[in-house]
Amino acid sequence: MSTPFYVSPQQAMADRAEYARKGIARGRSVVVLQYTDGILFVAENPSRALHKVSEIYDRIAFAAVGKYNEFENLRIGGVRYADLRGYTYARTDVTARGLANVYAQTLGTIFSSVAEKPYEVELIVAEVGEGPEDDQIYRLPHDGSIVDEHGSVAVGGNADQISSYLDQRHRDGMTLGEALKLATESLSRDTNGGERALTADQLEVAVLDRTRPRQRKFRRLLGRQLSRLLEEGAAPGAGEASGGAASDTAAETPDTPGDDSGK
Repeated sequence: MSTPFYVSPQQAMADRAEYARKGIARGRSVVVLQYTDGILFVAENPSRALHKVSEIYDRIAFAAVGKYNEFENLRIGGVRYADLRGYTYARTDVTARGLANVYAQTLGTIFSSVAEKPYEVELIVAEVGEGPEDDQIYRLPHDGSIVDEHGSVAVGGNADQISSYLDQRHRDGMTLGEALKLATESLSRDTNGGERALTADQLEVAVLDRTRPRQRKFRRLLGRQLSRLLEEGAAPGAGEASGGAASDTAAETPDTPGDDSGK
């Protein structure tokens, strides 16, 4: 009878973490950063039907990189949690902090279980507040830990390089155009330090807009509005007037699942 090989718990966890990190690194990056009127989400995603960024609840949005079938299950679970809690108690009782804790428990349990492989996902949960100081951004790696982020954060792909670029250039009080320009510039940088052009057709962009009069603050930036913002860069409020109706309509449409495989 053969004797099974012994693997220490530390080595087993290290191997699982390395497996998950490699899977996450294959996905194209997502950038989330604060601007004066809310929180901006920018993902490199040429698909118009498949989303990496989605609405969870009134003031809460979700972004992810990694394997689609895994982070889509988490997104659906988050929507169900938010709807049930809002219905049982009050809509104001649904918070990004509570949702992040639920995701942390799920990811942590899966990561430490020897019966299944760890999830190859990294999540961002964000909530827009009444003012910039009330905004909440949480990053959740594959192991279920929670990182409270401020200002800007990047996940997937070459996230370390992008985060370093954002940390040096992001500042408080940026307009939407300035924030979008910075996010696009950070995503266009490759691992060798070079740059490539990213067009509106290659980007998925959404915001949690605290100035929006509706209860739901999430909306997508699409079509001519997004192209105009990319062209005008730092122009305050550029593109808000035209194309706004189309964006609001898109925001009310239920999200289609977004596949991150190979992106």
